Amino acid sequence: MEVKQYQAEDYDVIVVGAGHAGCEAALAAARMGNKTLLMTINLDMVAFMPCNPSVGGPAKGIVVRELDALGGEMGRNIDKTYVQMRMLNTGKGPAVRALRAQADKHAYSAEMKHTIEREPNLTLRQGIVDDLVIENKTVVGVITNTGARYGAKTVVLTTGTAARGKIIIGELMYSSGPNNSQPSMKLSGNLEKLGFVLERFKTGTPPRVDGNTIDYSVTEEQLGDADPNHFSFESKDEDYLPVEDQMSCWLTYTREKTHEIIRKNLERAPMFSGVIKGVGPRYCPSIEDKIVRFADKDRHQLFIEPEGRNTDEYYVQGFSTSMPEEVQQKMVHSVPGLENAHIMRPGYAIEYDVVSPYQLRPTLETKLIKNLYTAGQTNGTSGYEEAAGQGMLAGINAGLRALDKEPVVLKRSDAYIGVMVDDLVTKGTNEPYRLLTSRAEYRLLLRHDNADLRLTEIGHEIGLISDERYAQFEAKKATIEAEKQRLATIRIKPNAQVDAYLKEHGDRPLKDGVLASEFLRRPYVKYNDLLNFIPAPEEPLDRRVIEQVEIQFKYEGYIKKESEKVEKLKRMEAKQIPERINYNAIEGLATEARQKLTKIQPETLAQASRISGVNPADISILAVYIEQGRIAKVK
Repeated sequence: MEVKQYQAEDYDVIVVGAGHAGCEAALAAARMGNKTLLMTINLDMVAFMPCNPSVGGPAKGIVVRELDALGGEMGRNIDKTYVQMRMLNTGKGPAVRALRAQADKHAYSAEMKHTIEREPNLTLRQGIVDDLVIENKTVVGVITNTGARYGAKTVVLTTGTAARGKIIIGELMYSSGPNNSQPSMKLSGNLEKLGFVLERFKTGTPPRVDGNTIDYSVTEEQLGDADPNHFSFESKDEDYLPVEDQMSCWLTYTREKTHEIIRKNLERAPMFSGVIKGVGPRYCPSIEDKIVRFADKDRHQLFIEPEGRNTDEYYVQGFSTSMPEEVQQKMVHSVPGLENAHIMRPGYAIEYDVVSPYQLRPTLETKLIKNLYTAGQTNGTSGYEEAAGQGMLAGINAGLRALDKEPVVLKRSDAYIGVMVDDLVTKGTNEPYRLLTSRAEYRLLLRHDNADLRLTEIGHEIGLISDERYAQFEAKKATIEAEKQRLATIRIKPNAQVDAYLKEHGDRPLKDGVLASEFLRRPYVKYNDLLNFIPAPEEPLDRRVIEQVEIQFKYEGYIKKESEKVEKLKRMEAKQIPERINYNAIEGLATEARQKLTKIQPETLAQASRISGVNPADISILAVYIEQGRIAKVK
């Protein structure tokens, strides 16, 4: 029987899906002053963590800091609900340092849901969106499975892995969203009818085991940090959990017996039997894929991670699998420390639909349908942080469009979020996309420590950073500059104390006086060491200010070089390409360049230059045509 439609409420912005992308999108739009509706299949799965219960890590942790600098929620939420906090890569340079937190997955979800419920302009509602309402190639609303027709100025789709989701465990297959939730079955088909190209991706999870049945004595304990660190710039050091109050993770390894079990059962592995059609993440492969691809390795790392304070479930990170349940039992019991472990939930693979991201603009608005935005795993990414970053940008731009304001585009030199979005819309992706520090050519500029200096201004301009927080930010910036100027005027003169310090670090004594700023550039000199030889500032400096002063002096030359490259790029970014160019009418372009430019429709010369298959000669020809105004449009 056909469900009868009825006219429901009108909203400025409607967000479909309440995963990590949807939560950030809805909160951003609502906090900018838009009447916003957040629709989700299951209210009990708001900001749920179906995969590993953690936030952050290389590149990803920097995204969370960027979200916070823009006024997003993920950083604040994890700072309230973590069970362990660790700074990674501390022995390396600041460009690759990144914070990672083990989350209490249930507390994280509950806290985010409560935050959404308390937001004045935001309505949270359970329901499944089956279709979009389109008028003149513009979205004007959504239709749910119960027949409700909601009007909207803009719509953001963040359907994640629920879009025609299919769970696979060995020979068992059934329609499902993540964690056995209800899937969204109709929306994908309706997007295809509108002309969208969809692809099929897959991801997976490992078995969850009962912590009471783990033998921790044969594993290596991984403790959190004693020194305070936070994802949110608003969090206070005094609220940081002491190490003894944090929960440990545990390191173990697969062994030859594990590999033998997997090899003997490869014909039952959906990945290799042809059952799984979707493309999986290369940077987060299943354990059976690892055994085949890295046959020379005799063991692989596994991290046993707590899922929260009020559960005994542990997540076996690195052991993602879609093997039959009986094989998973044998695999788990072959691992040191897990010989007697009880599997509480088997691992599974999940296939789902994604919108090929070349169909998007850098604002994350679709090119086919005006006022329709997509974000998160819907766009072919993997990871909570990548999803949240896209959700934030899509929510901001959907909100700005609803307010009839100019959009925000984050450049590659602005943020890792900008790197990710540019990669997606310019190059597309043929596998679940994961952010890596190596994807950013300006990673010394895009550091964990300076996300606020890069993005707080934007967050304040669009109304997501309060005046009070902005004033504190401005004060921090002024303090950093004042201390840098002070150190650039004070001289350290040769004396016995200075010479002894230099000798201790294998350096030669000073012959003449040297500026404190120059002295600080030496690799082994810390700011607090410097204060042994010069007067301290009138007011003690916050550790975050000290961190900036140190990094900006020590890496000044490298930072300057990257900044110069960014300035050159900005000139190309400023050269806009008119919409819907007929590239076939431009003489001299290589055939591959014509095809790629027609498919992607870049918005600037800089974006065009980053398309694979478009070479510098093609860019030169295109630049001349634009300068001369000889561009023909597609009719």
